[in-house]
Amino acid sequence: MTNTVENPARVTMYGADWCRDCRRSEALLNQLGVDWVKVDVEQSAEAAETAKSISGRMNIPVVHFPDGSFQVEPSDADLKAKLEALGAL
Repeated sequence: MTNTVENPARVTMYGADWCRDCRRSEALLNQLGVDWVKVDVEQSAEAAETAKSISGRMNIPVVHFPDGSFQVEPSDADLKAKLEALGAL
């Protein structure tokens, strides 16, 4: 899933295709059947700035959750635990 518009009702992942951690998180979100949207920070300077404003860092992926919280470079276990806590699984 690729989009440039964030939907507050979904999980939004800011990342890039070259990023190994991004691909890993993307695969987990797909495997778990999560409703999510990908925002490619390589395609838009505005998207990169949004990711930085959310996390305060340049690292990706930035996974932004519907409750307003976020994770930067999450492990699969941390990402799954957060999704379970949100009731997204």
